[in-house]
Amino acid sequence: MITGVLFAILAGLLLGLYALPEKFTKDYEFENTWSMFFAINTFVVPNIAAFLLIDGFSDVLKSIPGDVLLGMVISSVAWGIGVMMWGKAINYIGLSLGFSIFIGTVILVGSLLPFFVQGVPETNVFLTILGGLFVVLIGVMANGRAGILRQKDEEQAESSELAKKETSMVTGILIAVVGGLLATGFSFANSYGAEVINEAALAQGNAPWKSAIAVMYVIYMSGGVAIAVYFIQQLSAKKLWSKFRTPYLGKNIFLTSIMGVFNFAASVVFAYSAFKLGQELGGSVGYAIFNTACVVTAIVSGIITKEWIKASSKAKKFLYFGLACMVLGILIVAYSNSLK
Repeated sequence: MITGVLFAILAGLLLGLYALPEKFTKDYEFENTWSMFFAINTFVVPNIAAFLLIDGFSDVLKSIPGDVLLGMVISSVAWGIGVMMWGKAINYIGLSLGFSIFIGTVILVGSLLPFFVQGVPETNVFLTILGGLFVVLIGVMANGRAGILRQKDEEQAESSELAKKETSMVTGILIAVVGGLLATGFSFANSYGAEVINEAALAQGNAPWKSAIAVMYVIYMSGGVAIAVYFIQQLSAKKLWSKFRTPYLGKNIFLTSIMGVFNFAASVVFAYSAFKLGQELGGSVGYAIFNTACVVTAIVSGIITKEWIKASSKAKKFLYFGLACMVLGILIVAYSNSLK
């Protein structure tokens, strides 16, 4: 059990840090940086990793039953759309609140979704998981409150601009919630296809951990299609294609490649942690630990990079309370696996 928990935490650390290089790209708009990242992340890295590391990878793909593959593709496309909606929500309500609401929805729904696929565990285990998730969500809401207070501390906008922000707040929250619901397709796709793909990978003589790469290959390639359509439309509508031509192109490719590798590695490590935790609880317990560790890491990195330097003491108190709740919740969820 401890191995699976540690790998889930490691996955969360990687995902929490993956966006950090974005701060150092130059001469790019949001759409340029993130379209380049997603192109590398969903198409380049998965193909290199899968065909380089998995023996007989083509045969592994061919052996996936059609119904399983279809279910994974549909839920992965939903995940891709959800990720895009998250980015849109951040434009309305800011990073802290958007992150908290989105990840909160992902943790709650994504951790419970596998139970509909694989069945509910014993009552004491299930109630312990629910208790841990409840504590995590208290932490997420506290972080969201901290984000709102921080924005108020930093904003020196005129009253008209503030009124505009208030009218867009409800829209942003709704987009974040719907995006979070769709993004749980990631958890469903992993739970739905992991066992079949693992057996196919083992049949080709691969080590168990390599099957996680094959699972993520299907998810990322499928979700990447939805993401690509969105960014092609955005880059064309805003006439940003020419922005890619910059003296900093090489540096920007390097930074977005680091982002892509970290993000994909995080998902692979999570898939392996879910495998180690076992089919019954891997997709729920592992998923909750993974996302909580991600949020904690992202917030701590934000503190280190002085994102909260102008925040009031009240905002920081909510932030620290939220972090404490999330750490406690993750420990409760991890403990549930020992009750089996």
